[in-house]
Amino acid sequence: MAESPGSQDENTGARRGRRPVRPDPASGPVALFAHRLWELKERAGDPSFADMSSRLGAAASKSSLAAAARGNTLPSWETTWEFVRVLAVDRLGQDANEARREWRTHWEQASRTTTSAATVDQAANAAGTADQNPTDTPEEKPSSNTPSEQPPDTPPSAHPASSTTGASNAAGVGAADSTAGAGGTTDARSAGSTAGAGPAGDTAGAGKAAGTRSAADASNAAGTGSEAGAGEGEAAAAGAPRSRRRTRRNAVLAGACAVLGAGAILIGWVLPHVVDDTSTEPTTHPTQPATPYDDSVFEKDVTYPDGSVVRPGESFDKTWRIRNSGNVPWQDRYLTRMNDTPCKAPKRVGIGPVVPGESIDITVRVRASDSPGRCKIFWKMTDAHGAPLLAAKKPIFLDVTVA
Repeated sequence: MAESPGSQDENTGARRGRRPVRPDPASGPVALFAHRLWELKERAGDPSFADMSSRLGAAASKSSLAAAARGNTLPSWETTWEFVRVLAVDRLGQDANEARREWRTHWEQASRTTTSAATVDQAANAAGTADQNPTDTPEEKPSSNTPSEQPPDTPPSAHPASSTTGASNAAGVGAADSTAGAGGTTDARSAGSTAGAGPAGDTAGAGKAAGTRSAADASNAAGTGSEAGAGEGEAAAAGAPRSRRRTRRNAVLAGACAVLGAGAILIGWVLPHVVDDTSTEPTTHPTQPATPYDDSVFEKDVTYPDGSVVRPGESFDKTWRIRNSGNVPWQDRYLTRMNDTPCKAPKRVGIGPVVPGESIDITVRVRASDSPGRCKIFWKMTDAHGAPLLAAKKPIFLDVTVA
């Protein structure tokens, strides 16, 4: 079946449109490198750059691959490796590491050679520019030997115009004019006059040219000094805004430090008063918590501990020590006797006001029975109406032996 004119033949490598021109390997290192890429492409079946970018999976555009093989500029290593990878590794089966080392060597060699050539070209251009600069020397004002200052009776055979022209131009132009002046003298005068005038004209032209160079150098130096002075002035003008910004920043910092210092002084003046006010608040009457808690702790028998012996009919004072371990002050409270025994004791005794945390001694007057025996009396805390308080607490008691 015949192909259409725009199709590609995989065997012959035909392309639509104009076929790219292969670079000449002898024209330079970049062209030699591109020539190697072309050879690799032909060994791999000469696929199109579009197929390499799309169907073969190169991570580079069609135009980048085509530019790499064109030989005008050295492609990047990334583009080069994608060109080589899809052809040498994927199509020709070459080891990837071996192919990378081989083509990296080619690429670096071309890159070094290209860099060296560019450096040489830049140096040659700089040297050529330096050689051309003297011919651009600006015209100087007439020196003291110009025709306008020569006596009017100067012979025309001297041709001062030639020397004047040489003085007004750069060194090379002045020398040429002096030579021309000597030739004109030969045409107008005899050989003897020419022999005398020629060297004099050359000498005058050379001297004036040298003076022109000196004047031009001085002028250039003066111009350079002026430019340097202007540059310093511009630098000073550019530094002025920075100086103003630095001044504003220092002013802001000074203001901030002043505010902080004033705040520190204010705090140092107010804080002692606050501390003094806090320290003078009464601590003997703490604020009662929201939830009242009433409790007591028996500390000890101050007199007649349990098991003490008393004589029949003897009267004695029994004393206990208890502590208010809650947070409720004790007001109008009593110890009330809970049982009857042969020993005689009052029905209740008062418990003075007791603040939380305070201990108190409670004393009861007791009379022993007339006959021997054991005497044990229990007491509980109650209010003024006899209602028990701290009902969960065990009663305190007196336990003596009458003998």
